[in-house]
Amino acid sequence: MTTRALTDRLAAALAAAYPAPEAAAIAALVAEHLLGFDALQRRMRAQDAVSPAVQQQLPALEARLLAHEPVQYVLGTAHFAGMELEVTPATLIPRPETEELARLVAQENQGPGALAVLDVGTGSGCLALALARALPGAQVLAVDISEAALAVARRNGARYAPRVQFQQVDILKGNPAGVAPGALDVLVSNPPYVRESERARMRANVLAWEPATALFVPDADPLLFYRRLGALGRELLRPGGGLYLEINEALPAETEELLRGQGYAEVRGIADMFGKARMVRAIAP
Repeated sequence: MTTRALTDRLAAALAAAYPAPEAAAIAALVAEHLLGFDALQRRMRAQDAVSPAVQQQLPALEARLLAHEPVQYVLGTAHFAGMELEVTPATLIPRPETEELARLVAQENQGPGALAVLDVGTGSGCLALALARALPGAQVLAVDISEAALAVARRNGARYAPRVQFQQVDILKGNPAGVAPGALDVLVSNPPYVRESERARMRANVLAWEPATALFVPDADPLLFYRRLGALGRELLRPGGGLYLEINEALPAETEELLRGQGYAEVRGIADMFGKARMVRAIAP
């Protein structure tokens, strides 16, 4: 079996459960992972023979994918900001819009000074690690309620940004330890924001596999975490410090109004690459 034959065989099998373009994309990711290739190497070495050991791994992987387990969990990795991060069902799979949020924070906070950054709800550590790499000298603290998620984040941190610190915190009940009032330059978060009523519009594999505590908020209080993050930012951010949040695209005006009501200045909604309202930036007074 060649590289191309392996990829084509897997794509054909997955077409029973996924649209053809998605099946082909998943098959390519699996082939690259198994063979240790990038996308260019997979194409350039299409006629290379695949070892029997690699071929033997296919049936089990195929079965998990046909059960709609996300490919990132099947492979145990997800790509984010130039990193290949470990992910498990204890962590959300990093999304492109979250990578856009990391770029926004990095672009707006370049400079020679040593920044103090707090990432709330770090999950796999993707935001914290991307910012530590993009902002040399920054002191980055990442917190999460889930010890299982933090275990993953710590392993990712050891590989990509060992200076990042991690702490278990239920942010709705308390503050991170060791952060003095007015000490932060940046507070960034991708908090839970999907309303329970929006479950019906979500893909089955997200609902079945990704951690619900990192996704959902009650319909009666969809801005629960934003209210708390705004209050936390008012306490911990220095005057002029930046609050950067990923948001529910259905609630941009409400989120911005909340932050203005908490006294933030220069509250600005920002669209992602698809034109959807997915981020908000505000400045602490």
